[in-house]
Amino acid sequence: MNLHDRLTTSSDVVVRQVGGETVLLDIVSGKYFGLDAVGARVWQLIEGGAGSLIDACDQIGAEYDVPRDVLEQDVLALAGKLVEHGLAAVTG
Repeated sequence: MNLHDRLTTSSDVVVRQVGGETVLLDIVSGKYFGLDAVGARVWQLIEGGAGSLIDACDQIGAEYDVPRDVLEQDVLALAGKLVEHGLAAVTG
């Protein structure tokens, strides 16, 4: 996976806010995953069709004060976990 990839979210995922955390529930497996504020923002951008992961990094970089290299590594790591757990898929 690289920053030029695009992701789509699974239709089998339900998203809820619980106690200041965003929780993703995979209704097929019954597993849930918690996201912090930045992770939740990445999810929102992917779900909203923000484009590639680099586009999501551009948007998040404009919203949060974080070094670009750290941001890109974190977004790639999160995207990898989302795909690994079937919550999202690479579409190109």
